[in-house]
Amino acid sequence: MLDHITAFNARLSQVILWIAAAGLVAMTLIIGWQVYARYVLNASPSWSEQTALLLMTWYAVLAAAAGFNEGFHIRILALQNALPEKIARLMRLMAELVVIGCGFMMLIWGIELTNIISSHVIPSLGISRSWAYVPLPLAGAAIILFCSTRFVGELLRPGWTAEKPIEEILADAGDL
Repeated sequence: MLDHITAFNARLSQVILWIAAAGLVAMTLIIGWQVYARYVLNASPSWSEQTALLLMTWYAVLAAAAGFNEGFHIRILALQNALPEKIARLMRLMAELVVIGCGFMMLIWGIELTNIISSHVIPSLGISRSWAYVPLPLAGAAIILFCSTRFVGELLRPGWTAEKPIEEILADAGDL
């Protein structure tokens, strides 16, 4: 069962990253159009800045959520790698619980924030300001899913979430 959930998480993470990448590309095109329109056509579009900010919020928050599954967040493992495995495992479990807690805060308070601000409108776009905050609860839910899977995996299979020491990674790279 854990392997199925892990495979689902991997696919979901990839979809999230594709959505985030599309947002980045769209934002880049919009900013490019804004610069061209402002300096060449002398007619800057009123919607471009707010649209770019909205897209940036979406792709940054969603990509950050996917980072918990992909493992591309910065963390320092020197202490964990220097400790006995039992203590290192406890540190991994505690770290996952902290991140799960943060995911719950993003989910709950993100929903609350989107509800509070739903009556506000982004003037240049004519849409609710809450669309800028919808990624918070979505990312919170994804973080809860990804990190809960890692937590359960570590409970059921000790060492499942352990990172290899750099020496071992370099040794494996030398075998290629």
